[in-house]
Amino acid sequence: MKEHFVPIPRESLQEKRSLSLPVLWIAATVILCGMFTLISAPRVEAQGKEGNPQNWQYTSIIQNVFDFIQKHYVETVDPKILYEGAMEGMFNALGDPYSSFLAEREMMDLNETTQGNFGGVGLYISKPERPDGKGAYVEVAAPIEDTPGWRAGINPGDLIIAINGEPTDGLSMDDVLARLRGEPGGEVKLLIRRNERFEFPVTLIRALIEVPTTKYAMINDVGYLKLLTFTPRTLDRTREALESFKGNNYRSIILDLRNNYGGLLQSAVGISDLFLDGGVVVSTKSRIPSENMVFNARKQTPVPQDIPVIVLINRGSASASEIVAGALKDRGRAYLVGEKSFGKGSVQQVYPLEKSGFKITTARYYTPSDVNIDKIGIPPDLEVKFPEFTEADEEKLTALINANRIPAFIKTNPQATSVEIAAFAEELHKEYLLDTVLLRRLIRNEQYRTTQAPVYDLEYDVQLQEAIKILQRGTYGALMQTTKTLKVLQEEAVLEDLPLAS
Repeated sequence: MKEHFVPIPRESLQEKRSLSLPVLWIAATVILCGMFTLISAPRVEAQGKEGNPQNWQYTSIIQNVFDFIQKHYVETVDPKILYEGAMEGMFNALGDPYSSFLAEREMMDLNETTQGNFGGVGLYISKPERPDGKGAYVEVAAPIEDTPGWRAGINPGDLIIAINGEPTDGLSMDDVLARLRGEPGGEVKLLIRRNERFEFPVTLIRALIEVPTTKYAMINDVGYLKLLTFTPRTLDRTREALESFKGNNYRSIILDLRNNYGGLLQSAVGISDLFLDGGVVVSTKSRIPSENMVFNARKQTPVPQDIPVIVLINRGSASASEIVAGALKDRGRAYLVGEKSFGKGSVQQVYPLEKSGFKITTARYYTPSDVNIDKIGIPPDLEVKFPEFTEADEEKLTALINANRIPAFIKTNPQATSVEIAAFAEELHKEYLLDTVLLRRLIRNEQYRTTQAPVYDLEYDVQLQEAIKILQRGTYGALMQTTKTLKVLQEEAVLEDLPLAS
């Protein structure tokens, strides 16, 4: 029997049982929240009467109802509509946001995206279920760097309330994707809600999105490496970065996984392998014991074990990013700084059905300490958050955005220097009474919308600043020892069933 495959780069596939983590159902403009495992899978064939008799009973009833509707409904019904409705209903009944039927359009979008570029706004999005059962707004999981969505200052956790004036709570994901994707140069107007009350409009111009993989540079003697996604090219690009660091006599590394929403499992294992000297990276467990797998790092890592490593994470770090962060944290190889990660610890397979298909959760993955982080996330060793807005700040910021003062300034002064930006921030501070650091950052972000984003922004990035301070102060070793001691105490407390203060 011939097997059917979702067309992805050949080098991203291993043996039939191998697992990988590329993007979840990604349309040609937007990438849906929650990366899934894409593996080669045989075409699903009809099953006989063997197995659970109750299964055959229900499938027989479904067939009878299908035939009855075709014969007796008041109007002629396209059988494809009934088929797709039944498939969507089955997967919706699972209550799993990562398992769903993929209509022809969605399978086409997936195939287009895995080929490397697509027209759109560059946002990872999801449409989470609401406890009250009502329609949910679209949530931004993470923006893709150097894309229209990123340059507009859209953040992880922002809600897209409306697209071109149409509320998103009544739209399906397919409807949302159809409105956000399109030919480069087209305009899309979004209404964004941040926190509970802060709302502001954003106009984006669609672009050809070519998902980048890495950015890197030296910060004095620190090698700074930002991984944007995990693709078949990420490992090679990371090796190039490490060679560059070596040529510049690096003494430590900052691995930035913020807003990295995942990718291929093989890539995540390969990146971990660069830092770990053998041992477990990640394991997967399913209902079928024979399908359980353990992925190990090889010996002789290219990054010496005495090189300090700090990993930056936030709520936009998910899936493959969490595999790397979890492996380096559990193995005591890195110190994590930032915010708790997204929490996506399940594995999906994609199966084609003629031109359509479906994705279904088949396993969960576990960090080296045998922890599944699904819906939990990975906490950093040191939490560092960006300043949060008060209700009064949100009202002032709304007024500032609606006044269009910052875009007007950058349009007139596209090459504004730090001194000019600081002076304008002081002017806005007197009028709106907002923090000048926040204002400078907003002005700088607006400036980046029309230019190439820098590799890093040490002036305004408080999480990166803290990582640099740890390395410069020489406290890395003591902090790592503290985290190891705390981990031992936590494990002993669990074994002895004792409470442990935190």
